[in-house]
Amino acid sequence: MSEKTNKTNIFQFIKFALFSASAGIIQIGSFTLMNEVLLKTQFMQNLIAENEAFGKIMTNEYGPIYLIALLLSVIWNFTFNRKFTFKSAANIPVAMLKVLGFYVVFTPVSTILGNYFTGKFPDVAAIEYIVLAVTMACNMITEYLFCKFVVYRNQENTAVK
Repeated sequence: MSEKTNKTNIFQFIKFALFSASAGIIQIGSFTLMNEVLLKTQFMQNLIAENEAFGKIMTNEYGPIYLIALLLSVIWNFTFNRKFTFKSAANIPVAMLKVLGFYVVFTPVSTILGNYFTGKFPDVAAIEYIVLAVTMACNMITEYLFCKFVVYRNQENTAVK
């Protein structure tokens, strides 16, 4: 690899990390809003008490809240990284399907592990946020590699300027 290629790849990862950080802010913000505010409202408490199926889903609060927050951050991250980091003119629906394929694997694994660790260590202060931070770091690294070598392979820098 040439010196220029190395610098380009490093700069590309930095851009990806910065956009991922902005998506992380969305994920943490929406997760916190739902976890600390929405679930504690009387409306949600009544809904959980009155609807057995919804109550079962929300019994373990980490999973559903994590999934909603993850979805919001993925949409944000995909949009900006396609346009600015990878500068790809790749077919958007195809690229989205590839990213969806990544999340078909990542999401269940991270949700199951998140539920496991939040359930196993309920007495640890802020366990939900510790698990969320570790999951987000793993997500950023593995998603970058997946996008670089699968989603945008041979399609980087193809967008019309």
